[in-house]
Amino acid sequence: MSDHDVIILGSGPAGLTAAIYTARADLAPLVLEGEPSSTSDQPGGQLMLTTEVENFPGFVEGVMGPELMANFRAQAARFGAEYVTVKATRVELGRSPIEIWTGDPDAAEPDYRTKALIVATGARSLMLGVPGEDRLLGHGVSTCATCDGFFFRGQPIAVVGGGDSALEEAIFLSKFASSVLIVHRRKELRASKIMQDRALANPKISFLWNSVVEELLGEERLRAMRVRDVVTGAVSDVPLDGCFVAIGHAPNTALFNGKLDLDDAGYIVTHAGTRTSADGVFACGDVQDHDYRQAITAAGSGCMAALDVEHYLEAARHGGHVPA
Repeated sequence: MSDHDVIILGSGPAGLTAAIYTARADLAPLVLEGEPSSTSDQPGGQLMLTTEVENFPGFVEGVMGPELMANFRAQAARFGAEYVTVKATRVELGRSPIEIWTGDPDAAEPDYRTKALIVATGARSLMLGVPGEDRLLGHGVSTCATCDGFFFRGQPIAVVGGGDSALEEAIFLSKFASSVLIVHRRKELRASKIMQDRALANPKISFLWNSVVEELLGEERLRAMRVRDVVTGAVSDVPLDGCFVAIGHAPNTALFNGKLDLDDAGYIVTHAGTRTSADGVFACGDVQDHDYRQAITAAGSGCMAALDVEHYLEAARHGGHVPA
């Protein structure tokens, strides 16, 4: 067992920015960065699954996602942040110190104890789970229109989904693409009427109803999607250059069910900055943000969490608490 002033769960833009700031404040943060084999909160976060990032400030020519995260990691290490490539399996909050298990969650003793905890476990995009998806992610397949739409200027693309997020992405992508095909498994959309009206009125947007994606085709880059009509059973290949999966996101908060206040979608509820419902626990990045979900906003909230922790620990040293 080891004791720390601050432990950070997660190593995406939010977690590593928090590590940079807490390390520079001489708090010697320990980052439990996740596990490479994990399907969620993997080391480096979702940017490890992207190719070129062109909208992060300071990189005029763009930067590869994994390279950006490696730079974040090295910068935090330069100031003294330490990393352990493990995933938390259990936490006990509401007591001081906070206790964290990374092995057997039923073990009698925790692996780590900390005065303050920053939760930056992120969120994951829900995927189609079809052949070719993993191979072509970042090579024509994307989960973020804001991040990647520019790369598809003048090209035919598809958006899979039927909710507000899917239609919002389709409308945004129509600024760049030659055409946008919305693929939906039903005959009616789930999106709000105003979003439906906007999409239906957009001359670049068309619809493929009652259809599901069976496979994404292409070797080095996406070239087509194989779709099946759920009514007739007919299968066809649709040529395209890009496919945006917009069927929702899920925050990585299973560890905190019943331990922190979560909203109806499972995201951690924060107040007065990045404070959560448990004393000494702070949350930042996509684990508590279901509106913006950008690397730059995650990094900004990581900075906020670090500053909140610094104030919290300083107040605790003087026998008080930072007002909620």
